[in-house]
Amino acid sequence: MSEIHHLLIPLAASTTPGCRQALEGLSLPHLDRLLPRLSPAGTDAGEESDFTPPHERALARHLGLPAGRDGTTPWAAWEHGSGPGQAPAGAAAWAWVTPCQWRVGSDQVLLADPAALRLDEAASRELLGILAPWFAEDGIELTYDAPTRWRARSALFDGLATASLDRVVQRDVRAWMPDAARARLLHRLHSEMQMLLYTHPFNDARAARGLPPVNAFWVHGAGRLPEGALPAAAMPEVPQALRDAALHEDWRAWAEAWKALDAGPVARLAAHVERGGAARLTLCGERSAMAWDTAPAGLLDRLRRRLRPMRFAALQEQL
Repeated sequence: MSEIHHLLIPLAASTTPGCRQALEGLSLPHLDRLLPRLSPAGTDAGEESDFTPPHERALARHLGLPAGRDGTTPWAAWEHGSGPGQAPAGAAAWAWVTPCQWRVGSDQVLLADPAALRLDEAASRELLGILAPWFAEDGIELTYDAPTRWRARSALFDGLATASLDRVVQRDVRAWMPDAARARLLHRLHSEMQMLLYTHPFNDARAARGLPPVNAFWVHGAGRLPEGALPAAAMPEVPQALRDAALHEDWRAWAEAWKALDAGPVARLAAHVERGGAARLTLCGERSAMAWDTAPAGLLDRLRRRLRPMRFAALQEQL
């Protein structure tokens, strides 16, 4: 049996007016050529208020991880435990901690894109050295992973629901904070870190270089890896261009990214299917995800495809 080529596309559509306007007249010929050749493989319906966005649920499901809408997929534990010689499943509860900037306004607290901080490894490690002792006092061990992502270990993260960073970027954090009763310690740490960093020399030096301050952090991907959860499945192809443009509501760039995606990965998948290859396509929006694959279709389904071929324009409102 040939390997299934899985193309998983985050933020293929959005309910925002800007996206709907960008979709008008958007031509995706290779996607419209591919869809009629595939069979429906399920819909994961959700809401825009879910802590876990559809593309993360779809990826978790593909990898055999908990895939609920409630923000409990243990991404940090999975990445820590999925490599050779890494910690076994169930060994510890982990989370990602992303240093970030909260922009406090009169009626909202906006989380700016962490990439805009322009943290390099040296600056990130310097900041980690400042904050880690404070976290350690509350039993949270911080270690470096990447400039805008640290690994945290604590029993606090076992079963803790946290909102995906993709839900919070450029949005008001107050709707996405973990439950206050369950995460009182984190809420206190947020206040303490804001006070610590407000006048810290680290941020004074950044201001002198014209860089934005780091004044907060975001916890996400928390949890303990379930026993037997390490999957053998290969990672799907997950292009990020649509996601990056959508998170910044740059709908012109988003439409151009769709055209490039259609001419590239989608066209290659269509050609793969036409050659008889096994494939799966998952389109994800803000609320829901829809999947199709090359499973054999019955006579009625083949007839329906021929008489009423699927088109992306007819699917947008369902994502």
